[in-house]
Amino acid sequence: MALMHRLANCQHAVRAARLAAHSHQPLPALHHIAPAASVTRKRLLRCDWRQDFFRSQRCPRPVPSCSFCTAAATTVASSEHTPNTAGKPLHNIVKILRDRGLLQEVSSPDLERLASQETFPVYCGFDPTADSLHLGNLLGIIVLRWFAICGHTPVALLGGATGRVGDPSGKSAERPILSEDNIEHNVQSIQALLQRLLSHNGEQGIPEPVLLNNLDWFGTMPLLTFLRQVGKFARVGSMLAKDSVRSRMESESGISYTEFTYQLLQGYDFVHLQREHGCRVQIGGSDQWGNITAGTDLIRRLGSEDGREPPQCFGLTFPLLTSSDGKKWGKSEGGALWLTAEKMSPFKLYQYLLNNTTDQDVIRYLKMLTFLPLDRIQSLEADMQQSDYQPNTAQRLLAEEVINFVHGDEGVSAALTATQVTQYTSFCMVRWVH
Repeated sequence: MALMHRLANCQHAVRAARLAAHSHQPLPALHHIAPAASVTRKRLLRCDWRQDFFRSQRCPRPVPSCSFCTAAATTVASSEHTPNTAGKPLHNIVKILRDRGLLQEVSSPDLERLASQETFPVYCGFDPTADSLHLGNLLGIIVLRWFAICGHTPVALLGGATGRVGDPSGKSAERPILSEDNIEHNVQSIQALLQRLLSHNGEQGIPEPVLLNNLDWFGTMPLLTFLRQVGKFARVGSMLAKDSVRSRMESESGISYTEFTYQLLQGYDFVHLQREHGCRVQIGGSDQWGNITAGTDLIRRLGSEDGREPPQCFGLTFPLLTSSDGKKWGKSEGGALWLTAEKMSPFKLYQYLLNNTTDQDVIRYLKMLTFLPLDRIQSLEADMQQSDYQPNTAQRLLAEEVINFVHGDEGVSAALTATQVTQYTSFCMVRWVH
C-alpha cells in the first residue's frame, strides 16, 4: 500500500501498464490493494518502468523524459520526417505504416513525399452490414488514427448507400439484403463507435474526425444522372478484370448486376470526397485494392473530361489480419469479435487475444494493433528469447493495449477483474476436487 501511495505522485498515467499483470509478482497480491488506490492502480499498472517502480518505489525519470509514457508520440517522433514548404516538420506516415507492417500496397510512391510536405483528409469506408464493427475493421481505424497523429484529418465514411448494394470483395455469395430500418440502425451504431475511437480526446495536434454518410449524395442522385456522370467513364473490361469480380464470375453462384456496380459507387465516393472535402487518400484492406483504384481512375477520367488537371490522389491498402499459417485471424467460435461491449464484453475479447495469439504472431500483432513504440516491442521480442521470460507476457500486453484503445481504462479494469475471478474460481474448483 505504501508503494501505491508513493506512486500516486507519478504523472506517467498516459501509458501506464498493468503492473501486476506484467511483473513477476504473484496474482494474489492484487487482492490486497485497497479501493482508495484503485485510480492510481489503473494508471500505473501499465507502466513500462515497473521494474524501477519495484526497486526504487518512484518513477525513475521526470515527466518530460519518460518516453515510454507517450507511446504514439514517441513512435512518430522517432520516424523520419521532411520539412514542408512552410518549414514545419511533418512525419513520414508511409514509413510509420511500413515499419509497423500496416502497408500492403500504395498506388504511387509520390504519396510518401507529399504526406511529408502537407496535410490533407484521408478516408476509409465502413459498410453497415451489422450494428457494430469487428476486430478486422480495427486495422482501418488504427491506420486512420496514425494518419491523424501525423496531422492528417481522418474521414470515416459510412456506407448508407453502398451498404444497400453489398460489396462482393472476399465473398463467395451475395450478401443478404437488409431492411431500410436495419441499415439506418447499423449506421447510427457504427457512427457512434467511430466517433469514440477516432476522437482526439483533448490530444493536441490531432485533428477531429469527420464522419460522413454516402447516402447523403447517392440518395438524391437519379439513375440517369449517375449513368451519364459516372457510368460513361467506366470501362467494362477494367471492371471485369477486378479480382473481386472475376472470382465471383468463376464461382457457382456468380455475381449480380447490383454487386457488379459496387465498385462504381465506391469509385464515385472518392470523387465526391475529393471535390467536396479535399480527400487525397483512400485506405482499405488489401481486398479493397480494386475498388480503391477504380476511384483514383475515375478521378483522373472525370478531371480530364472537365478540362481540369485533377489533383493526384492515392490509394493505400493494409494487410488483412491473418495468423502465421495464413488463416484469417479474429473470429471466435461464436462468430466475429465485436468492438462494442453490448455485443462482446471486454473480458471475452481480452480472453480471445490472450489465449488465441501464438508466440509466432504476437510481435506482429503488437506492431499492427497497438500504438506502442517499436523499440518497446523489439525489446519485448528480445525478452521472449530469454530463459526467464514469463509465458504470455507479450499476449497480456497485446490484449490490454487493444482493450484500452477499444474500451478504455474501465474496459481493461473489468477484463482483468473478471480474469482474476475466473482464475480464482478455477483454482478453488481444483482444490475442492482434490
